Amino acid sequence: MSETTDTRPLMFSIAYRMLGRVAEAEDVVQEAYLRLQHTMDEGVVIESPKAFLATVTTRLAIDHLRSARVRRESYVGSWLPEPLIEDKEPAAVRQMELAESLSMAFLTMMETLSPIERAVFLLREVFDYGYDEISKIVEKGEDNCRQIFTRAKRHIESGKPRFEASREKRDQLADRFFAACQDGNVDDLVHLLAKDAVFYGDGGGKVTALPHPVQGGDRVARLLHGLFDKGRALGGHVRRVDVNGQPGAMMMDTTDRLIGVMELDIVDGAVQSVRSIVNPDKLQHLGPVSDILRRDSNRES
Repeated sequence: MSETTDTRPLMFSIAYRMLGRVAEAEDVVQEAYLRLQHTMDEGVVIESPKAFLATVTTRLAIDHLRSARVRRESYVGSWLPEPLIEDKEPAAVRQMELAESLSMAFLTMMETLSPIERAVFLLREVFDYGYDEISKIVEKGEDNCRQIFTRAKRHIESGKPRFEASREKRDQLADRFFAACQDGNVDDLVHLLAKDAVFYGDGGGKVTALPHPVQGGDRVARLLHGLFDKGRALGGHVRRVDVNGQPGAMMMDTTDRLIGVMELDIVDGAVQSVRSIVNPDKLQHLGPVSDILRRDSNRES
């Protein structure tokens, strides 16, 4: 199996982009490797272990998405992918290319596609598979795969996120943004936020979080001021990191446990979107999680 270990980052890349969940993606990849080993143990000659693994990984992810559809539809509040932070992830994850196709905005757009559409689009657009290869993986004709890809690409392009081209400018603005959040400077926040900025919060019903997105730069600035004001009162602090290849931060409590993760979309010199993940189930892979936001069941109506 040693000759296939270098394919693990690719398999995780496929599974994570399909599922948006780290642990589930790792489980899918592990199952794919187990199936490869089992097939080889039975004496079957695998001409291309990489092709075998890509096929099994994609099919398992498709099956998983189909079974998870009901859970996704009943999810409390905004659904956001589990955040990836490079220095907090396993080696296979760290080797992933942190491209725009890993951003929260892109992965959220993936949620609007069916499992088959998602697989075909990712394999073709992100991983540059040929239609002959995709056809075998998803078990559909090449012409059908071309049609599926065209339809999916048209849909994704209509809402495809844009990002600040200059990494230096992006990081400088993010530093100023989180400094303003910590200082409680509402005027600076309003200046840094786009007029039509949006805040998305993912608590998953596990902790107190906003049930719906908040729109408008002024409203988002006031919301952030309130959130960080509460955080300061509780002794929290911010650690600047990149999240899914985009600027972001980890919010930590006084014992250095993780409260939540924020990711920013920066477009044309302004913060266009703020995505906040505080659902503890989506943070556990990053280290110890704080219980500071957990609901007090005695106070819930």
